[in-house]
Amino acid sequence: MAEDKRSIYKRSGLGHRIGYGKRPALLVVDMQIGFTAPEKSPLAGNLDPQVAAINKLIAAARKKNVPIAFTVVGYDPDVPGDGGLWAEKAPTLLELKLGSDLVRLDPRIRRAPEDLLLVKKYASAFLGTPLSTYLVTRGVDTLIVTGCTTSGCVRASVVDALSHGFRPIIPHEAVGDRAPERHDANLLDIDSR
Repeated sequence: MAEDKRSIYKRSGLGHRIGYGKRPALLVVDMQIGFTAPEKSPLAGNLDPQVAAINKLIAAARKKNVPIAFTVVGYDPDVPGDGGLWAEKAPTLLELKLGSDLVRLDPRIRRAPEDLLLVKKYASAFLGTPLSTYLVTRGVDTLIVTGCTTSGCVRASVVDALSHGFRPIIPHEAVGDRAPERHDANLLDIDSR
């Protein structure tokens, strides 16, 4: 069935890949307790395989001096409307309170002190953050996007990466979602567009 879907995109002139550039960076999207620890948060899924895959990419990036950036989602409970319409659409997101364990990176993820850590309010790692400036000042032209969720924050970050002029690369082993069907459908669509 997936092949039939790919044929539709191909016939429409969609789906060719643009490949790598010359200077990559690694982006790790929202691999925080609130999304990786199902026993602690209703927002979380089992992302154990993705944690392992991301750590392999982090190790490889470090060996090559590739810049690494991490994002987490967090809201200030003392600021009314901190999440805007995004939090109104998905009110459980407001459980991700700044300073809480749910906003901390999963301790299995190997972030170093020199890696950029951004707190975001919306799906895209670019919206309302200095990520684009961070990448441009380092001469980055390719963004390897990992993390969760494939159907939400990963997808939004990939779309914005392309819109900002970065070549997005998505290692499928290093992205995950709560529901496999959404994960698969979004990977197909991201690859095709």
